[in-house]
Amino acid sequence: MAEDQAPRDESVDAPELAEAPEIDELEVLRAERDELRDRFMRALADAENSRKRADRDRREAEQYGGTRLARDLLPVYDNLSRALEVAGDEQRAAAAALIEGVELTLRELRNVMNKHGVRPITPQVGDTFDPQQHQAMFEAPVPGTKAGQIIQVMTEGFMIHDRLLRPAQVGVSSNTGA
Repeated sequence: MAEDQAPRDESVDAPELAEAPEIDELEVLRAERDELRDRFMRALADAENSRKRADRDRREAEQYGGTRLARDLLPVYDNLSRALEVAGDEQRAAAAALIEGVELTLRELRNVMNKHGVRPITPQVGDTFDPQQHQAMFEAPVPGTKAGQIIQVMTEGFMIHDRLLRPAQVGVSSNTGA
């Protein structure tokens, strides 16, 4: 009987051994499939992020690519504005054509800057100082003003779209009382 049972045990073990490699191989293939799917999804997400980043960079380049040029043109704007401010009635009468030419040049410069999203920040005396748009050049106690009020505007500031290109330079009241 012992001899009869030995062959039976082997016949029972043989199919189990044959199934075990197939199960292991199936598990290996499933694990490999899952890993490849994970890698594929990560690569797809990376590609989408790269596309979004490139799109954002392109939009920023379009909007803010001229920032350096615009910043370099601001002194030209300032000088043309100052030239018109200091021209008195006598100079305006004597050189009307020249004054008109400077005014037209300044107007054209404003139009070009406006076309490219460069907008002036023009604070007025009495406005409240805003550190996001203004640069305080000095503080002085001026009677009849409150602390933090603009008392003098030296130069206009400029924004390019939603970014500060140059803050407006102002003098600010340092009165602690009324």
